[in-house]
Amino acid sequence: MDKNSERVIIAGGGPVGLFAAVRLSRFGIPVALIEAAEMVNTDIRASTIHPPTLDMMEPYGISARAVDGGMPARQWQIRMHTTGEKAVFDMGCIADVTDYPFRLQFEQSKLCAIMGEMLAADPLVQMYYGTKIEAFEQDDESVTIFADQNGERVALTGRFLIGADGATSSVREHLDLSFEGSMYPERTVLVTTTFPFHEHLDDISNVSYCWDTDGNFSLLRLPDRWRVSLYFPEGLSPEEALDDKHLEARLQSICASSQAFNITDKRVYRVHQRIVERYDHGRVVLAGDAAHINSPTGGMGMNGGLHDAHNLTEKIDKIWHEGGDLSLLALYSRQRKPIAEREIMLQADRNRKRMTEKDPEKRRASLLQLQKTTSDAEKHRAYLMKSSMYDGLAAATAIT
Repeated sequence: MDKNSERVIIAGGGPVGLFAAVRLSRFGIPVALIEAAEMVNTDIRASTIHPPTLDMMEPYGISARAVDGGMPARQWQIRMHTTGEKAVFDMGCIADVTDYPFRLQFEQSKLCAIMGEMLAADPLVQMYYGTKIEAFEQDDESVTIFADQNGERVALTGRFLIGADGATSSVREHLDLSFEGSMYPERTVLVTTTFPFHEHLDDISNVSYCWDTDGNFSLLRLPDRWRVSLYFPEGLSPEEALDDKHLEARLQSICASSQAFNITDKRVYRVHQRIVERYDHGRVVLAGDAAHINSPTGGMGMNGGLHDAHNLTEKIDKIWHEGGDLSLLALYSRQRKPIAEREIMLQADRNRKRMTEKDPEKRRASLLQLQKTTSDAEKHRAYLMKSSMYDGLAAATAIT
């Protein structure tokens, strides 16, 4: 293999690919990062960063910048919107395991901008924006990708290819892998507004999951905006779901305002739960949404992808510098796939089912159970260790 091939190729310039590049560079491993878009995506997308993810990003100076620009939620709640009854989870219960005992609300786009800025100044990292992978081939020593870079065909060779190119992954497509799972029936509408819900709703947390008469919604507070997730029934078209009058009426039902809501962003999407059979395929490995996608309820999707990147880059470092073999990539798959299934997808699905429950008695039973949990110190802490994703990370480490 020639000297220029002594690198890792990463497909995808989202948070998972960028964090993998940051980690590999710190290990002294050259990186070529390939991104189909012309620049870092500026959409908000995910916004929740859990404590263990902040722990992982701390050594690179990322966490300090994110915390400085974000909104910490030191408590979060599940509540009956009509009565104000709630179960409040206090992140201080896990302060003994982290320097970040909160859920941080910080836009994915800003997180990507921080890492993109770091990598742009890194001599070990080459960034290829506007470059779409069209095919690749691998042998015992390397992977070669063939890509379209603004109309010009380019070929790059590296020792490994990480497919971190999202839910519609071209790397997964070229591997011809099945992406098994299902799609939820309802449409989710994500609305961003400057309306200060915290000034109008009593005892609202910066992260709140709410049952309402007409369904459910969630409120996530950013430094200067709130994100509102609304759920509409099957049969509603995207155009109907995004209709300004429809959204205004729904927001007014959450919190009556004498003025129209200032909506700065709105988008509609369908939620899937899907996963590949395995993550490693020779020298090509999948991570993040390219390998698994889940309901966003609980904010575990992006975090799970970042945890994939942390685990995978550790394995590549051992292969690169310590003479480890490719079985370490299979270990990565064995460690991370069960966690995606049992700790992320299953937990996210349970969160969704709880919040989409329409029966008042079942809702009340759920709330009472959650209140019992928060009133018991041991159960409260155990719940937060699981929902904050520490349990999943410990379970992954235990797999050999």
